[in-house]
Amino acid sequence: MKNYTADKVRNVVLLGHSGSGKTTYAEAALFYSGATKRFGKVDEGNTVSDYEAEEIRRKVSINTSVLPVEWQGTKINFLDTPGYFDFISEGKMAMSVADTALIMVSAKSGVEVGTEKAWEQTEEMGLPRIIFVNQMDDENADFEKTLADLRSNFGKAVAPLQIPFNDEDGKFVGFINLIKRDARKKVNGKLQACEVPADKIDEVEVLRSMLVEVAAESSEELMEKFFNDIELTEDEIYDGLLEGIENRSIAPVMCGSATLGYGVKLLMNTIVRFTPPALEAKKNFHAFIDGTDTVLCSSEDENFSAFVFKTISDPYIGRLNLFRVMTGKIDSSMTVYNVEKDTTEKVGHLYIVRGKEQIEVDELHTGDIGALAKLSNTSTQDTLATREYPISIPKIPLPSSVLSMAIQPKGKGDEDKLSSALTKIREEDPTLKMEVNKETKQTILSGIGEQQLDVMINKLKTKYKIEVDLIDPIIPYRETVKAKASVRGRYKKQSGGHGQFGDVVMEFEPSGDMTLPYVFEEKVFGGSVPKQYFPAVEKGLQECVLNGVLAGYPVVGLKATLTDGSYHPVDSSEMAFKMATSAAYKEGVPQARPTLLEPIEHVEVLVPERYMGDIMGDINKRRGRILSMDAVGNKKCIVAEVPTSEMHKYATDLRSMTQSRGEYTHRFERYEEAPAEIQKKIIERRAAEKKIS
Repeated sequence: MKNYTADKVRNVVLLGHSGSGKTTYAEAALFYSGATKRFGKVDEGNTVSDYEAEEIRRKVSINTSVLPVEWQGTKINFLDTPGYFDFISEGKMAMSVADTALIMVSAKSGVEVGTEKAWEQTEEMGLPRIIFVNQMDDENADFEKTLADLRSNFGKAVAPLQIPFNDEDGKFVGFINLIKRDARKKVNGKLQACEVPADKIDEVEVLRSMLVEVAAESSEELMEKFFNDIELTEDEIYDGLLEGIENRSIAPVMCGSATLGYGVKLLMNTIVRFTPPALEAKKNFHAFIDGTDTVLCSSEDENFSAFVFKTISDPYIGRLNLFRVMTGKIDSSMTVYNVEKDTTEKVGHLYIVRGKEQIEVDELHTGDIGALAKLSNTSTQDTLATREYPISIPKIPLPSSVLSMAIQPKGKGDEDKLSSALTKIREEDPTLKMEVNKETKQTILSGIGEQQLDVMINKLKTKYKIEVDLIDPIIPYRETVKAKASVRGRYKKQSGGHGQFGDVVMEFEPSGDMTLPYVFEEKVFGGSVPKQYFPAVEKGLQECVLNGVLAGYPVVGLKATLTDGSYHPVDSSEMAFKMATSAAYKEGVPQARPTLLEPIEHVEVLVPERYMGDIMGDINKRRGRILSMDAVGNKKCIVAEVPTSEMHKYATDLRSMTQSRGEYTHRFERYEEAPAEIQKKIIERRAAEKKIS
């Protein structure tokens, strides 16, 4: 594949609901452009895009694949992204280096949740978009309804460039170009000109006028002509479309069948003609140079910089970093500087990738997408530049990891192997988070959803030969006291020679500070307990509060005051006073009305307004308290406080209640006394666990 300059490169991200045909369209584009000699099929597991074992097994995309296609003297880098919402970060990272979004919509399913999310993301990222209504060959395809759904959801920016028509048997055979008012239909596998069907003439005129209006709105000159009833020429309409697509006031709609190859070439023609080239798409973008916010221009005359948007980590082939050249150009003789890691690395071999295939090249220009192998210190969202001109490109905010599970290896001695494998998997998917809980000793893995964690488990098994279990995380309850109690604790032991004697009188009461396990004071008068034993008393208390008297959970908010006691000049020791403190603790805390505390989370749920009633009802069932309801754009944000124990797998439940339209974030807020019936269950469960162990 030859080198292309930025004015001849188009970076197009494929978005849409799972099953809308993104991978099939990419496969068709590869085939009809001559990049491949075989039209791969998802069901057969032989597509260029979905090459990983998990993707082939599940028959869905899990990772973003880069699929370069040469068409009409232009290089189109298709970025095929997953439709499953658990892998939304793959789509966001691909969008960060794309210039245009191609949103795939199923003609039989119409606008789905994935379509809505794709549109929202293009709005957020400021990407021009083209909509392709796919699967027109399906017997349940309904273009008119799909178009109506699109306009209802996304407004009049949605403008059809063509409409389909069927034969006498109701099968999709061709389409009509609304601008030229001409028709094409498939005859013996090839498109041929034909008459516009009589029953479509009126529809063509109605939709054409709609298209002309939105095209005219992109320019004051064209708008003036339109209002003066001066017919726009075809070239003027095309110019208006070009401007409207670039400024996102127009989202043209095309149709076809990727499976049959209908509309595939025409769509590539449209991409080449109407979408902004890489040179113009990111003409000016913000970056930091030595900490200073700077506006840079996508030009080969600038110093080199590249943004790493994906990392592929494989136990056999090693690491591969995929990047977009943002400024300047890169060649295989260069040494690049990683701004974030403050390290330099030799390029050595420079590649473009097509699925899993790596094609070595000598250089890549501004706007193009390539890959570097075996960079030891580079990861996703790093910037590569030169040490002389250290450009740093801002990172893209990724979705929060909201589903947490404890992970443990099945095999003995696999802990180190597991840690190493998880580090490599997390290089590929930065939304996976891992931490070791110091209190529970569990390794907690957090992700966006169950599918993501399930894929990770299977990767561990197939790629790294490690089998693991995912279990519910242990909830870190706490214990405290609500009243005041004064007790004496005595330790006396005589077994020949020196004995052991310690005697303390202690008061236990709430400290009022739940951030500290305990507060220790001494109010001893007259030297009944010598000062040298005070540290031993506190040391005994420090050990005791690790295990509460109700269920063995750590104690917080306890104030312990040493008020009196006695000692023996020969037999007293630090150990004896520690033991006496322990005796006082075991007797006194049960008298001070001990109680269990449960962790409470601050939760913010963002949903369309129509789901608010269901969400609020569900939060109440989870013993939550709703604090506020705020408008965020066209959605509502419900702010609440909910016990951690009630939020397990809430990510899955929220998707179910909102058809995947809802999202939420959470954080630990504080500890709060648990209801009596909940305390009883926790204490009984802990007692049963101790018996088993």
